[in-house]
Amino acid sequence: MIKARKVPRILVLGGGYVGLYAALSLRQRLGRREAAIVVVDPRSYMTYQPFLPEAAAGYLEPRHVVVPLRRTLRSCTILSGRVSTLNHANRVAEITPLEGESYSISYDHVITSLGAVARTLPIPGLAEHGMGFKQIEEAIALRNAVLGKMEAASSTWDPELRRRLLTFTFVGGGFAGIEALGEVEDMARTACKDFDSIRREDLRFVLIEAMGRILPELGEELGGYALEQLRARSIDLKLNTRLESCVGGLIETSDGDRFESDTLVWTAGVKASPALGFTDLPLDERGRVRTNATLQVVDESGQVIEGAWAAGDCAAVPDLAGEPGSTCAPTAQHAVRQGRHLGQNLARLIVGEELVDYKHANLGTVASLGLYKGVAQTFGIKLRGPLAWFMHRTYHMWAMPTLNRKVRIVLDWTTALLFRREMVALGAFSSPRAEFTAAAGGGQATSKSGSKTPAG
Repeated sequence: MIKARKVPRILVLGGGYVGLYAALSLRQRLGRREAAIVVVDPRSYMTYQPFLPEAAAGYLEPRHVVVPLRRTLRSCTILSGRVSTLNHANRVAEITPLEGESYSISYDHVITSLGAVARTLPIPGLAEHGMGFKQIEEAIALRNAVLGKMEAASSTWDPELRRRLLTFTFVGGGFAGIEALGEVEDMARTACKDFDSIRREDLRFVLIEAMGRILPELGEELGGYALEQLRARSIDLKLNTRLESCVGGLIETSDGDRFESDTLVWTAGVKASPALGFTDLPLDERGRVRTNATLQVVDESGQVIEGAWAAGDCAAVPDLAGEPGSTCAPTAQHAVRQGRHLGQNLARLIVGEELVDYKHANLGTVASLGLYKGVAQTFGIKLRGPLAWFMHRTYHMWAMPTLNRKVRIVLDWTTALLFRREMVALGAFSSPRAEFTAAAGGGQATSKSGSKTPAG
């Protein structure tokens, strides 16, 4: 028996775009005495993913592309953990905190905003050798990996090892893959100025894409332009090609090519969070929560399931501005707007107002290909080069949550214009206790160059 509450409790599963904006919208309409809001996420921040490429390239401070949940949602309760199970029939969720035993929490309304994870394939070696590009940790790890491999290559005379270290492979020609490739390649070529033994031509960047084009959302004309720009930068583009194996860093592709690469970045699509499988909410054939246009969860017959709401990449939201029967694409543009709309609709329901359908026509798409390089299509206007790059930065700065983060991002960009960005690999962050462990054990620590030095 669930104890009666004075105010309804709203449980928000996930602190990403949808979770953050839904909670903000709810709190704008409802005070503490009208609703209690609980947000559950293993991370204490929301990552603004469109800025990950610039964080990886060193233009933005990593802390400035994330939004701290506790500071932004001061009037909400933030629980650091994951949802283990969701029994909506009894309106109870089991939460597994980062430390300690699991516990249950009851609620009146649940917002499912668990987002998406990388859609991987059973390719030999991928799980062991590949890395994703969806979180700030992965962006910084990629930056450290690229600069670290360049430092290692500059300190060896083995030509085969140098070639392997200086070969960087990206899989996936969508926005995430192309923007990551464009920014990181631009950074690495610039970093060559700091190495007297590495020339720009020594770097090899490879893109593997199963389709015959890149950036399909931008159309053939702009996608073709982006293709030409990347080829002009000597990037090896393998279209209509699949990754077959990457065991031990040996890359094998469907066109018969074989080469060694120590760095493999996987950006070939996303899928709804597998955590949805531990809920009793109705899912579609792609594992997404079924919703109607008001963002309420519905069953296969379209019947509303009271108290359940969903939006974002983990939800099959009808696209009223698109083709009949289509669902909204998993983009940040939809997720941000759906989060706000969901919060407003739930507030309307609680105060007894009529719900409003979610309908949003795409404002356009923008993509960065590196410093002063980009493509954009907005309101039917196609842009290329510096103007498109400027539009990309302007749009995402505007969309970034909180004035605090907007100002910090603009200051980062201003500083980057006045001074050279720092090209320093901080790979030791992945094992910060290595030096201390070696010292405590009386052993030897590995220096930056790889040689053994006495501990202490």
